[in-house]
Amino acid sequence: MFNGKSILVTGGTGSFGHKFTETMLQRYKTRRLIIFSRDEYKQYEMSKLFSEKQYPEIRYFIGDVRDKARLHRAFEGVDYVVHAAALKQVPALEYNPTEAVRTNVDGANNIVDAAIDAGVKKLIALSTDKAVSPANLYGATKLVAEKLFIAANDYGGRRVKFSAVRYGNVVGSRGSVVPFFMELKQRGIKEFPITDERMTRFWITLDQGVELVLKAFTESVGGEIFIPKIPSMRVTDLARAIEPACTFKHMGIRPGEKIHETLISEDEARKSIEFDKHYIVLPQFAGKEDIVKKYANIPTLPDGFIYRSDLNKEYLNVEQLCAMVKGLT
Repeated sequence: MFNGKSILVTGGTGSFGHKFTETMLQRYKTRRLIIFSRDEYKQYEMSKLFSEKQYPEIRYFIGDVRDKARLHRAFEGVDYVVHAAALKQVPALEYNPTEAVRTNVDGANNIVDAAIDAGVKKLIALSTDKAVSPANLYGATKLVAEKLFIAANDYGGRRVKFSAVRYGNVVGSRGSVVPFFMELKQRGIKEFPITDERMTRFWITLDQGVELVLKAFTESVGGEIFIPKIPSMRVTDLARAIEPACTFKHMGIRPGEKIHETLISEDEARKSIEFDKHYIVLPQFAGKEDIVKKYANIPTLPDGFIYRSDLNKEYLNVEQLCAMVKGLT
């Protein structure tokens, strides 16, 4: 579906954007692949890996999702959009709440308007487990963004199909705990700071995240939130996978931090359905013909179901975590 089409990725210089770009260039012959982000230095660094000379379809477009006029210009002639741009660092956003709202909420609203005005065919937005019953501002802004994108299907005569993907922590992404622990190990530090030994997280690779987005593009009819079936891990096991001889310094829970994360709440389960490798949260508003037609015969999840990292049936052990982080060293 992407051959001969124009695809735009907001936040395209991030970890996801790099992997998505690599995948698109390997698999498809797109007409244009537009990397939209606000940091010209990151675009310069990315262009060393994916140069316009080697890949004539690639474009590096400087802009900010806060700038509606710039988005409208960037979206001209675009068929498909992945919205990955966001401010994500929980402590920083607790201290700078207005900045979180301007990028994650106002920016999402600008994306909706630009996509509708430009006649984009489909848009997939990236969300996070922190959007479920949010305990921090980052999660709250991503929850609002989810609501904006799902409701946007009713705007513009449903010409644009908006859906989202929601997943957990990404292995080795910039700013995550893996590079932090690895840096400590390289410096010879064996006492790792952790907030709580009980802490668990959902764990997904960049490849899995990209595949989920591609599945959402292929299967969505507008209004779904796609959620992968992924394993959980204990933060203490991850630390031991990186440094088997490590000890722990207990720092206490940071502002806005949870001990466990949730991908589907008990309340959402009543509007969620299950497939072999993923779940889908259906939109709350019933009666959408395309949604009803596609999913009418699939039963929703049972009462009391909750998809939470500590209740997950699949856990990664230390050996499996070692194998996952080995390639990141």
